[in-house]
Amino acid sequence: MVARPGRPWLPDRVIVPETPPTPTLYDWAGGHEALVELLTVFYRHVLEDPLLEPVFRGMAPDHPKHVAVWLGEVFGGPAEYSANHGGHAHMVGRHRGRGITEAQRRRWVTLLLDAADEAGLPADPEFRAAFAGYLEWGSRLAVVFSAPGAEPDPHEPVPRWDWPMPPWQPPPA
Repeated sequence: MVARPGRPWLPDRVIVPETPPTPTLYDWAGGHEALVELLTVFYRHVLEDPLLEPVFRGMAPDHPKHVAVWLGEVFGGPAEYSANHGGHAHMVGRHRGRGITEAQRRRWVTLLLDAADEAGLPADPEFRAAFAGYLEWGSRLAVVFSAPGAEPDPHEPVPRWDWPMPPWQPPPA
């Protein structure tokens, strides 16, 4: 390190150690397979729940896999929901006219948080804060989009959710 003339206390350059790139929430969660497991566990509980079962009665057997593709894209994974399932407009359309109540929204969030534990998703505070934040935000939008007369923008893209604070990772050796 060379001192600057006239400012001997300032180094000529500062060496900043390399930090590993921050993984996406999708990668941190375990990718597609982990999200399919999460949503399989979740929807099994939904169908046993007296408050939520009426909302999901008659859902297609592959519904958990479709929602896993949605959540994967939201969390930084492949943009497969946009490419193959109709994007944001399709997801919003699945909620229109359902009249989701606040009690149903809260139960949905609670069951999904419990399913994350049961499915073995990462339990670190940073991931769970991001996960819970998305569930709160997304479920509140589902209530809005499910209300009578809701007219969401059909051109809105699938949202991307990221870390509120990146996860701690040990420095490279």
